[in-house]
Amino acid sequence: MSNQHKNRTDLSLWYKNSSAASTLTILLILILMSAALSIAAPAFLRTNNLLNTARNFSAIAVAGIGVSTVILTGNIDISIGSIYGLAGVTVALLMKSGMAVVPAVLIGMAVGGLCGMVNGMLVVFFRLPSYIATLGMMQIVRGICYILTKGYPVSGMADSFKWIGQEQMLGIPVPIYFMVLFAVVFAIFRNRTTTGRRIFAMGGNEEATRISGVNTQRLKILCFVLAGVCAAFAGVINASKVGVAQPTAGNGFEMDAIASVVIGGSSMAGGVGTVVGTLIGSAIIGVLRNALVLLSVDSYWQTLVMGVVIIFAVTIDQLRKARR
Repeated sequence: MSNQHKNRTDLSLWYKNSSAASTLTILLILILMSAALSIAAPAFLRTNNLLNTARNFSAIAVAGIGVSTVILTGNIDISIGSIYGLAGVTVALLMKSGMAVVPAVLIGMAVGGLCGMVNGMLVVFFRLPSYIATLGMMQIVRGICYILTKGYPVSGMADSFKWIGQEQMLGIPVPIYFMVLFAVVFAIFRNRTTTGRRIFAMGGNEEATRISGVNTQRLKILCFVLAGVCAAFAGVINASKVGVAQPTAGNGFEMDAIASVVIGGSSMAGGVGTVVGTLIGSAIIGVLRNALVLLSVDSYWQTLVMGVVIIFAVTIDQLRKARR
């Protein structure tokens, strides 16, 4: 075996071991949090509460899975909160005009993908830092939401649309099924396909990946498109659950989605992260929010606590990066 092949094998084993250890660590944190909460607030363990908690963080998980693909490349997308809101508004307006649910939802997801494509093109062709490009897109998309709705919520959606966010199948809320579906599809895509493995490689060393013959520009744009599509479907779930599309929907949502990715063990530097980790990170955010409600903590303190959690998660990521 050549030294080059041996080093590549060692690196692969190291990555798998470190990712598994990180995932197990955050899973242990989730279990300990749940155990402590079940003691402090016994109502936490009620089936309805657990299912509602999972329903509530399902949209965060779906969007987190999408934006984690961008973070794998060493970039970030902070426009997903606005895309989340625009998708809900788009679907609501289309249904209000008489369009059927399925094509309206598909168009809403396509709008999210289009926003993601613009983000990717700004980063790739205009060489803008992803933070700046998506910050501008966040403002533009939010402005479009207000223009389309004139600042008013959009109602009058089809009754069948409520199935996505409000109904249950076999006693389990439908959004949980969608969350699992997105997780399975993206786990297969990222770990079992050539494109998915190239995304990991690009996050580890973009220049080496480009020299090896991979079209890193097209790959990077694809990642932003996927983030936009996932954020859009998360917005669809929210609009269906609430029963109305608000032009302000998704304000601050990007922080929850990005926090779920970082808490889940992904590195902001790129190249490291798992779908399962993002799911667990979303669950930690959901359980934490549920805990604050059950313990009757004021909503202002809830916002403060979530900010502390985000800073803590990024700090842990920096420590992991320093160790590597």
